Amino acid sequence: MSHYPHPIIAREGWPFLAIAVAVAAGATWLVCALSLPTLVAALILVPLWIIALFVLQFFRDPPRTVPNSPRGVLSPADGRIVVVEKTTDPYLKREALKISVFMNVFNVHSNRAPVDGEVTQVEYFPGSFVNADLNKASLENERNAVVVRMSDGTEITFVQIAGLVARRILCYTKVGERLARGQRYGFIRFGSRVDLYLPPNSLPKVTVGDKVKATETILAELN
Repeated sequence: MSHYPHPIIAREGWPFLAIAVAVAAGATWLVCALSLPTLVAALILVPLWIIALFVLQFFRDPPRTVPNSPRGVLSPADGRIVVVEKTTDPYLKREALKISVFMNVFNVHSNRAPVDGEVTQVEYFPGSFVNADLNKASLENERNAVVVRMSDGTEITFVQIAGLVARRILCYTKVGERLARGQRYGFIRFGSRVDLYLPPNSLPKVTVGDKVKATETILAELN
């Protein structure tokens, strides 16, 4: 898998941004050509340019600095911590520490690998689109699970989950490939969530309500 060059605006958003800007620019030209009254012009153009700016901010994809913490599990997404609990990993069928990051429409939606390792499983599950902030979204919503085995044999699972308005999960990694910490491996369009299932003796470094940044925030330490 090739490394993503971080062009500031995610490639997944280029078509959406091009359409939004083209519509806003075309409307601006038409309004000027017709010499419409200022108030009418504002009522037409302001919403269109707001939409274009929203699309621009949604698909931003800034580069991130990987912290020097070999046993640290990095956040796979920007957002807010909504779950830190002991539970069962439904993909590896074992006890686990679960940490969930909820992304709203104002967060960066590029997903990044939390650890170094070899991809041993990639599984896609169709499902519903309930609010990703709800716990039931973990097992009911459309989702894509990736399992990575680290060099010492430790396995962790991270799951992209579609949200209430998300309709496209993109995962670019495959079984047998190696991921590096902080490497971009996927994207979810619009509000969504990422769940991590770690070994149960992992030490959480975040609590519910914390704001986190992909790659730069350490969610837990592996023992």
